[in-house]
Amino acid sequence: MREGSLDAPVRHPLDWNAPDFYDWDKIHEEMERVFDICHGCRRCFNLCDSFPRLFDLIDDAPSMELDTVDKADYKQVVDACTLCDMCFMVSCPYVPPHEFDIDFPHLMLRYRAAEIHHGKKEGLAGELTKTDRNGKLGTAFSGLANWASNTKNGLTRPVLESLAGVDRNAALPKYCSKTLEAEAKSDSLPVNDKAPAHGRKAVIYATCFANYNETSIGQAARRVLTHNGVETEVSYPQCCGMPQFEKGEIETVAEGAKKVAAELLPWVDKGHDIIALTPSCALMMKFEWPLILPENEDIARLARATYDVTEYIVDIAGKEGLADGLEPLDGSVALHIACHARAQNMGNKAREMLKLIPEAQIKQLPRCSGHGGSWGVMKGNFETALKIGKPVARDVYKNEPKYVASECPLAGTHILQGMERIDAQTKEEERKPVPKVSYHPIELFAQAYGLKA
Repeated sequence: MREGSLDAPVRHPLDWNAPDFYDWDKIHEEMERVFDICHGCRRCFNLCDSFPRLFDLIDDAPSMELDTVDKADYKQVVDACTLCDMCFMVSCPYVPPHEFDIDFPHLMLRYRAAEIHHGKKEGLAGELTKTDRNGKLGTAFSGLANWASNTKNGLTRPVLESLAGVDRNAALPKYCSKTLEAEAKSDSLPVNDKAPAHGRKAVIYATCFANYNETSIGQAARRVLTHNGVETEVSYPQCCGMPQFEKGEIETVAEGAKKVAAELLPWVDKGHDIIALTPSCALMMKFEWPLILPENEDIARLARATYDVTEYIVDIAGKEGLADGLEPLDGSVALHIACHARAQNMGNKAREMLKLIPEAQIKQLPRCSGHGGSWGVMKGNFETALKIGKPVARDVYKNEPKYVASECPLAGTHILQGMERIDAQTKEEERKPVPKVSYHPIELFAQAYGLKA
């Protein structure tokens, strides 16, 4: 037997069309196999709450082994998984090609998919994952939506908590009054034909978050790219499906992937690269979609043409070189490395990109923020999410950087909430200023170029 981590991790396609995929006896049998191996290893004890819950179940069982844990309690472990992929990509020594063949996140996904297959209904909480419908309504009524979602709103937030299970203290994304797609149509940017990378063409896949919630991310990417000679278009067929994927709605994700591929591939055929603005979306397009639809060549072609935005800027810097104009930022940056960026197995591209800025002062934060997408805003999860992210928030709070940045905007906001909690528990004379906003690294890169919108 070869020990783990000597070969690059590989993942098997998701056999979600097979009846056995949803068979509870087979699922529990596989969970028992995997959990027993995890129990003997315990390397992932500090990654998220899934593993402490699993180990507590075992340690509290009559035999202190998995054989006396009630299988009904396995759901506690499943519900705590955020599908961050850090156990698979970073910690687990037994992922394939190791013969133990452990893929913990996809096993949790299989359990959730089986719940839906056997009739589980999400209720109002499931409405949160409908990001396109919510985004269209949110932008159309941005003032009302942002007022209602404000954590200081004592009228609406308790109602949202009661009806949809969203913790009243969890910060929710704000909505812009105009989508990124609409902004791009009304704001053409000249392409710098003197830049070394002139001739490149790219389509910015807006992602639901940058399209509806923080268009500044997309605008920063457009300005950096056009300044570097890249002809850009903005396209947003629909959400990548990560919110549905987290819930186990695999068929919904598959149908969405086909639609997005059908709309983006004509651009690829015309010589355009595809750039995703957030790492969760890039992960879906590059890795999860091909595992859901392994026989679909369109999905495979799109995956090969897709870049994370920080990955793309670093690629330009390495191959053609960047356009002139970068100036030092006016302070240090605490850079959180998003889990879904790490899971892309491409290296730390956000840090590589920011290090291209002269005199850059970067404090890297490699641990999980704890947010976990929509998981971290739910009642019962929010306090756990803050606990998981506390080491990151404490590190930022201690170092007092000028800027807090994360490739995952949700993680950035969550870190700020963690810092506010730490600040509130700190003696008055020792308290420190907490930044009001976090940034996507591409926004700071645009700022270093002097390319503010």
